[in-house]
Amino acid sequence: MGWMETCAVDERMRFVVAAQKHEESFAAVCRRFGVSRRVGYKWLARFEEEGAAGLFDRPRAPLHRPQSVAEKIAERCLEVRRAHPSWGPIKVLAFLERKSPRTAWPAASTIGELFDREGLTVKRKLRRRGPPSSAPFAGCEAANDVWCIDFKGWFLTGDGMRCEPLTLTDAYSRYLLRCQALARTDTDHVWPVLDAALREFGLPLYMRSDNGSPFASRGAGGLSRLSVKLIKAGVTPERIAPGKPQQNGRHERMHLTLLQDVANPPAPTMREQLKRLHSFQHLYNEERPHQSLDNATPADRYQASSRRFDGVLRKPEYADGQDVRSVRHNGEIKWLGNTIYISEAMIGEPVGLAEDPDGWTVSYGPIVLGTIAHRGDQLRRPKRKAKGCGLEDNATRCPQGPQPQQQT
Repeated sequence: MGWMETCAVDERMRFVVAAQKHEESFAAVCRRFGVSRRVGYKWLARFEEEGAAGLFDRPRAPLHRPQSVAEKIAERCLEVRRAHPSWGPIKVLAFLERKSPRTAWPAASTIGELFDREGLTVKRKLRRRGPPSSAPFAGCEAANDVWCIDFKGWFLTGDGMRCEPLTLTDAYSRYLLRCQALARTDTDHVWPVLDAALREFGLPLYMRSDNGSPFASRGAGGLSRLSVKLIKAGVTPERIAPGKPQQNGRHERMHLTLLQDVANPPAPTMREQLKRLHSFQHLYNEERPHQSLDNATPADRYQASSRRFDGVLRKPEYADGQDVRSVRHNGEIKWLGNTIYISEAMIGEPVGLAEDPDGWTVSYGPIVLGTIAHRGDQLRRPKRKAKGCGLEDNATRCPQGPQPQQQT
């Protein structure tokens, strides 16, 4: 057995006294106190060098810590963390390396331990997650391939004003093109923001949104007044599947950062809240490192589109084999002696009709609206394909849902 834990120092003193009397061999004294000769010699040597103080336990911390973080370096890391509470150690390290590339900064794991010791880390509850998937972003391979648009959920500022920011990002670079609070969430308020962004950055190929107003409707093709304007501008609207926000996960993740940085808690006044949104847009684009971009910033990866927008909304053109009908003031078209309802969102717009074995396929630009059956008097909308039936999924004909995922 070892030293008695309740009075270890007293036991060591009795051991030293018994060893210095030389009444019995040193090995016998060690056996009587239940320690090895190596331990016995250690405590005897400490007593001869330091006296009774040498019999106390010494701290086990190393005298020299070559890997420890200098106080100045640690304080700089903590300063960045306190200024940006939503940034983890990887983003903090990337930010510091960009600001001072010649400084020998500690590893991200060391910075994380520093945050833990200072109480700046909030532990997350572990959740079981499904396997990762890149859909519907398989076709997003360059800047301006896909833009994402949505409203951040509304919240009240300290003075009771309702704030509901409209956000617009480039899916490839994560560049935040617009972050602007609007008085109302309708086409008349959203389109001026989109128009300004298109004039400044050019035209994307697709505009991804959810199925809510004003981005979509329950009409033919899911088109709304806003999406009709996009098509006339030269952009194809693309909608995620209903109830699947993860299909627009990059944009939703940006919303979480926006909530943490500018609305938790909200500003005391609307004026101050607008200043926060403007500052967040600059910080998110120019300074905040993005881990999925190899810790580059969105501004490092984004460049304006080569397809410039002159502000003119042009009606879509159709092939020579298609019949063209203009949608009347009541949302109907005249076809083969019948009046067929299309959508009020396309009043005054031309739609194309192409004959096929099932009837006539009606489309507006790149968007298929439905089919008019032979001898039919109404428009049948495309339906999603279900197991065990032969209906065609509209997502395979126009970008109204997840794009086919490529195997990697």
